[in-house]
Amino acid sequence: MPFILEGLQRLEYRGYDSAGIAVADNGVVARCRAAGKLANLAAALQRTPLPGVLALGHTRWATHGKPSEENAHPHCDCSGQLVVVHNGIIENYFALKESLARQGHQFASETDTEVLAHLIEEKIKGLKSAGPAAAPDLTEPLLFEAVRLALGDVSGAYALAVLWSKAPGVIVAAKTASPLIIGLGDGENFLASDVPAFLAHTRKAVFMEDGEMAVVKADSCRFFSLAGKRIEKPVTNIQWDRTMAEKGGYRHFMLKEIYEQPTACEDTMRGRFFPLQDDGVLLRDAGLDAQTLRQARQFHLIACGTAYHAALVGKYWLEAMTGVAAHTEAASEFRYRESTVGKGDLVLAISQSGETADTLAAVRQAQKKGAKVLSICNTVEAAIPRAADFNLYTHCGLELGVASTKAFIGQLTALAVFSLHAAVVRGRMSESAAREFVEELVRMPGAIRAALKLDDQIQELARKFRKKEHFLFIGRHVNYPIALEGALKLKEISYVHAEGYAAGEMKHGPIALIDEDVAVLAIATRSQTFEKMASNCQEAKARGAQVIAITTQGDPPLPGADFRLELPAVPELLAPLVNVVPLQLFAYHISDLRGCDVDQPRNLAKSVTVE
Repeated sequence: MPFILEGLQRLEYRGYDSAGIAVADNGVVARCRAAGKLANLAAALQRTPLPGVLALGHTRWATHGKPSEENAHPHCDCSGQLVVVHNGIIENYFALKESLARQGHQFASETDTEVLAHLIEEKIKGLKSAGPAAAPDLTEPLLFEAVRLALGDVSGAYALAVLWSKAPGVIVAAKTASPLIIGLGDGENFLASDVPAFLAHTRKAVFMEDGEMAVVKADSCRFFSLAGKRIEKPVTNIQWDRTMAEKGGYRHFMLKEIYEQPTACEDTMRGRFFPLQDDGVLLRDAGLDAQTLRQARQFHLIACGTAYHAALVGKYWLEAMTGVAAHTEAASEFRYRESTVGKGDLVLAISQSGETADTLAAVRQAQKKGAKVLSICNTVEAAIPRAADFNLYTHCGLELGVASTKAFIGQLTALAVFSLHAAVVRGRMSESAAREFVEELVRMPGAIRAALKLDDQIQELARKFRKKEHFLFIGRHVNYPIALEGALKLKEISYVHAEGYAAGEMKHGPIALIDEDVAVLAIATRSQTFEKMASNCQEAKARGAQVIAITTQGDPPLPGADFRLELPAVPELLAPLVNVVPLQLFAYHISDLRGCDVDQPRNLAKSVTVE
């Protein structure tokens, strides 16, 4: 299995906490799985080699259930002879699991992926019982049709591959929303979520699109729509070197990570909605029981940098949805004052790395005062999660750009999920209202993808503004923290002077700065404060500033705006998840055009582990 391990190692930068391989040989499927780093799987395979040339390998970033061998991919059906690997979010997995359990299926893991294996198994049974017309005699078409029918019952995002002992030499794959690429070799073919996995073996690649399936053999690869219709796919000749391949062909890791944000949002919310009552989700995923959440006297959100801006958004959400006071403070300030935190309070400590020194110190200080701490981190078993009482992990994968982007989206998503469950548990939101909120939140990855389509337009704006030395970012309500984040991104990577302000504070000082040398970026999407934002834009324009306005598609023209970036309509509370995207792209392109080191800006480190 050296080529499978090599491929998994090439994707090591994506992050993982367990790994596994399944191999089909002589009509039998065997698996080897291990918790922890890939080296643990390699050691297990040395002890117990798996012979064969048809195999699936996968590394897992824990979502449903703790990192463990039982929860590691690949997952199998009841027989153990049909295995599945899967990236994405099966949003209705809980309902599917309950239905399959009533039909006698028993599950060995806490994952949504295992549900897919059992669902495909059930479709095979149904096709066979329906007779030869429904179930072709050949096992390959039978597997293909079973996978196709199973996906008809699935809601969510997926990139999956299926191997069955009774269909020798065949892997059936499918994709919607999560990445899946086929590498075409000479007498060998590959499937992967990213090109580096197979670049050492072939440079010929087929990039699958949403709603497509593939039947992969060693000497052939055929493509189909989910309706079962045969389609032809173009072959791309990869020109990237290995370093570029790790960046997915993007110029910088930061740009790649901006484009990974829809997936970061999906992966962080995956499996965390149902059941809504009694908060079994937070107990399962975070160890946070309903009683602690129900009795929390007040919330304190502590963080640094970009995570602090996520905390500011979380304050708006928690107070609006739960009616409980929420206090947000920079961790570096929290630790040096006599705060009101105490017994009965719940502290939310937010950190991408989980190693931020000030946040870790604030966690320990809060605990000494009797508060309980929930960490929201992207790194499993880092210092802050180890110190915290409860842990709600984001699942963004490894973030290599120093300026945080997809980790911010993950933090916002986790805070939205937490706020939802807190509101339900505390009786402030009915189950029907909660389900409506879930439906809106599930649409956010699609809205983020729509925002990314503005990239060319944003790059042209960056060309016009790349020589500006002063920027003012303004927003109101939930968009005030996004104005702060937009300004921070521009400062971090392009070294340009930028300030973020609550737009209502303009007349209280910042308006004195505005003249023809200042550019104003106004977040003026559809909201309760839209008219006031329009007035702020006119005030800036009257003083000579050029104004870029982020607005909502279909809204009337914004007076005072020289340029508009139109985003899809989303609920006001959730708008930060979408509105931050054009600001990230604007900062990226300004930095790139000015010749700055985008991924490693001067004087900054990815994780601040000292004061």
